[in-house]
Amino acid sequence: MSIAQRFVAGEGEAHPEDSAALTAFRCDSTNLPWIIFRAAFRAAHIEQIPPRARAVLSALARTVDAAKPFAAIFARRELLTGRALQSMRTFYRSLDDLEVAGLIERRPQGRYVEAGLFGRAYLHLTEHAAALLGLIEPPRTHENKPAQTPSSTAAASAQPSSAVPSANVADGGIYKDLSPSVSQKRQPGQLPADLQRLRTLGFFDFLIFKLMREAREHGKRLSDVVEATWDHLKLAKAPINYLRALLRNPVDFALLVRRRHADHHAEQARAQQHVDAQAVALQHAGRTFIDADDARQFVIGAGGDSLTIFSLTERIGRQAAGWMPSFATALASGQLRPATALDLERFAHAQREALGKSQPCAAPLAHAKPTVTGAVRDHIAGLRHLLKVRAAGA
Repeated sequence: MSIAQRFVAGEGEAHPEDSAALTAFRCDSTNLPWIIFRAAFRAAHIEQIPPRARAVLSALARTVDAAKPFAAIFARRELLTGRALQSMRTFYRSLDDLEVAGLIERRPQGRYVEAGLFGRAYLHLTEHAAALLGLIEPPRTHENKPAQTPSSTAAASAQPSSAVPSANVADGGIYKDLSPSVSQKRQPGQLPADLQRLRTLGFFDFLIFKLMREAREHGKRLSDVVEATWDHLKLAKAPINYLRALLRNPVDFALLVRRRHADHHAEQARAQQHVDAQAVALQHAGRTFIDADDARQFVIGAGGDSLTIFSLTERIGRQAAGWMPSFATALASGQLRPATALDLERFAHAQREALGKSQPCAAPLAHAKPTVTGAVRDHIAGLRHLLKVRAAGA
């Protein structure tokens, strides 16, 4: 008779209760940014503080704002104790350990005087803790740095880099696993200067970068859309929805911006031209100029604000309006030149000759009178007699 057991312990199919226990496991599916993941990893591997303090510091590192590491940590005690897997009493002992180590700052509880209520007491990371966790760049110190000699430099270059393991990162094949992947959500970069004004309308950096991508998908540039519609955008009740509607609009905002810039540059050029023309007029105030054909004479007033033009066929000069830019242009191009005494004498002589030739033609028309005949005198006498008769009858 066989006395061996048919089944040996551990063999055969798994018990139903064991498979149910395996399916009951749960895991936190939170996807942390790389800088927060690194801070939590470093906090859990600080050997100089107790394990309970490491767990609390790792929970604080998961909760802190990476963009503002010194700001208040908005987290309830229940959340921190749940992440650190500690009771409330152990949690407070861990906070005492971190405060003694100089890694956190427990500021006093605030109070609302008007309402007579006490506010919350927030935790803050110290500068040493932020640098230790990698949230800020640690200050570089050059003290106690041994001087490198040529022999030590040559020895260091001759030694392969893989001979001495790195003290900051892991070695071997797992180094690739510690690097952030390409698909991981990256931290926002520096916004363009012309888009930073969107922050005043309630736009966050992540949203602005997202809108830049949406504008690129619609064949536009977000900078052009904001520049072309900024006056209306800052008055909109829902600027985010309004800006997204503008991105879907088939208007060429780049053309509008170019035209606006062109008009602005043209206006600036006209203003600068007027200023330069005023300077030229003041520089030649009180002087007389003549054109290249010796047909006109230009006299600038003593204050440089008026210009009188004399022509050969006109005895009286005419006042010009808006003459400064055209005068400066003609003077720069050589169409006008300063008049000398000989030029003034020639112009006066030519003007007298031109006016003398036209004088005889106009004189007979001005002084000729019709002759009075006898019939005209008789008619006038009859009119006078008629007037006398009517006046006597009245």
